[in-house]
Amino acid sequence: MQHSSHSRKPDPPASTAEPAIQVLGRAFALLDVLAQNPDPMQLKDIGAATGLHPSTAHRILNDLVVGRMVERVDAGTYRLGMRLLEYGNLVKARLSVRDAALGPMRELHRLTHQPVNLSVRQGDEIVYIERTFSEQSGMQVIRSVGGRAPLHLTSVGKLFLAADDAARVKAYVLRTGLAGQTRNSITQPQQLERELGKVRVDGFARDNEELELGVRCMAAGIYDDAGDLVAGLSLSAPADRLMEDWLEKVQLTAQRISASLGYKGARRK
Repeated sequence: MQHSSHSRKPDPPASTAEPAIQVLGRAFALLDVLAQNPDPMQLKDIGAATGLHPSTAHRILNDLVVGRMVERVDAGTYRLGMRLLEYGNLVKARLSVRDAALGPMRELHRLTHQPVNLSVRQGDEIVYIERTFSEQSGMQVIRSVGGRAPLHLTSVGKLFLAADDAARVKAYVLRTGLAGQTRNSITQPQQLERELGKVRVDGFARDNEELELGVRCMAAGIYDDAGDLVAGLSLSAPADRLMEDWLEKVQLTAQRISASLGYKGARRK
């Protein structure tokens, strides 16, 4: 029995709402089942997985085939269609690391009250592309958005170097000479290799007053849907004020941003 328009209940929140058109809900269920199976599926198995009668599933699948959402491999056998890939590529092209990171960065800043940085690699340097901080943070040096720093002197830069193979790291060492900026800077190849080995094992990186005296950082990587390291999230603090329990918060925030970019991997420890 349908309600008249004046007595219609408010729509439920989008996260719990069911499609108003039943056939769309069934189509979504069919697509979900096909997405969960890497191999083409037979009609009877699709019907069983969705709870739909085979004739109903067959009728909807035929329409999805027409729309290239589903591909018919053989008679009665189906898999996801190429149109979904086209749509996915359009969505991916719109995804911005900065846009995905800004909300989580602000939340991390509220939790720690310390500057939070988003950086990407450009050649032999990292570039700061976003920063969340307050004037009360107590930091003596504020690195502006667009600022640059050598990879081996920064926590995020070490993440990128740790993702390189030995030949690429050696080439970086030869190009840069591992110039230092403080007494704590890593300037020897063997010292850098030990540090990168630790980063690979730990899954996070640190800057122990290596770029600026009095400032320490901790960083975790941000990964895209292909599992590639595309950015790094770091938290900076006065050297005597850095709290170790912030590390997990940094890692969880980086994981959250990665997930929004489509990364499906396990959390890196």
